[in-house]
Amino acid sequence: MKLPRTVDRVLLLVTVFILSFVGAFALQKNHSVDTYADNENGTFIEAEEYFVTFYDEGERLTVKTDAPTVGEALERAGILINETDIVEPGLMTEITTNNFFINIHRSRPAVVKDGVKERYVMTASYDPKTIAREAGLTIYDGDEVKSAPNTNFLETGVANMYEVVRNGGRTVTVEEEIGFAEETVKDYNLAPGVREVRQLGEVGLLVKTYDVFYENNVEVRRELMSEERRREPVNRIVAVGASEIERTPLTASRGVNIYTVRVGERVIERKETYYDLNMALVMRNAATMCGVEPVYTIRDDGAKVDADGYVLVAAELTRYPRCSVVETSLGPGKVYDTGTFAQTNPEQFDLATDWTVRDGK
Repeated sequence: MKLPRTVDRVLLLVTVFILSFVGAFALQKNHSVDTYADNENGTFIEAEEYFVTFYDEGERLTVKTDAPTVGEALERAGILINETDIVEPGLMTEITTNNFFINIHRSRPAVVKDGVKERYVMTASYDPKTIAREAGLTIYDGDEVKSAPNTNFLETGVANMYEVVRNGGRTVTVEEEIGFAEETVKDYNLAPGVREVRQLGEVGLLVKTYDVFYENNVEVRRELMSEERRREPVNRIVAVGASEIERTPLTASRGVNIYTVRVGERVIERKETYYDLNMALVMRNAATMCGVEPVYTIRDDGAKVDADGYVLVAAELTRYPRCSVVETSLGPGKVYDTGTFAQTNPEQFDLATDWTVRDGK
């Protein structure tokens, strides 16, 4: 049956209204979650997408991406970066908010003239003193660096030229970065071994002023006059997934740790003890049998760990083969050794520590 023309018009108007509403909702939505298949195991992973805007020398590009960092967002957008370009924020900065802005400052050639010497440099900076330092020149506190006309543009092909005006100063102020430390915290809601950055680290800033001494116009030494910490470093905080059994770890004072743990389909009662022996021979054998580095170190808590950070574990080898990774209350471990204890308790682990001899070996 054919509908009246007026009904057709009403249906058309309703359809247009619904499509307009859906489109407006999609534009206003802050971010979305896409689901895609993981290539390794076929499971599905959810990844958040955000709108990211690139500003590249006056040009603007906005994309929707699930790239985790600035560097990866640039790569996915097909934007090439040279080593001398400046990207703000840095390439390793994580993208965690919507309407994220990335500024790209392209480097360009410049010539810095110091007396009769000329230095060529590729720079993304617009500060004359910074450009002169990038060209390898020492700029004293009383010196000036000015823009200068380039009379040899056709010869050099460089439009930007700077000239250093020496004013007789011999004091140099130098900025030095103060490195930040990394703190790890255990998160029992993450899968064991998974690492998640909770706080990005930031370098601090140390400003030093030196008095410079010369002989025959050659710098021979500097004397520190003053230093000031302009900015304190901010530690990087990383959450590390931990097993529930790590809430009550084995300690030297406790001596024995007993807990219930699931191993495959079995639920067992695990007994943990510790021993303190030189593990050099054990690790030399491990290098042959497990393909690991024949070294170990002692962690801050006294546990002996291999080059990959696994606690050295002695276990019943027919149940827990050599080189296998296991859970312990001191964190992920790797089986490298065994002992007579395994004859009476095949579920027992003996963890290598420096708690008894305390000789650092």
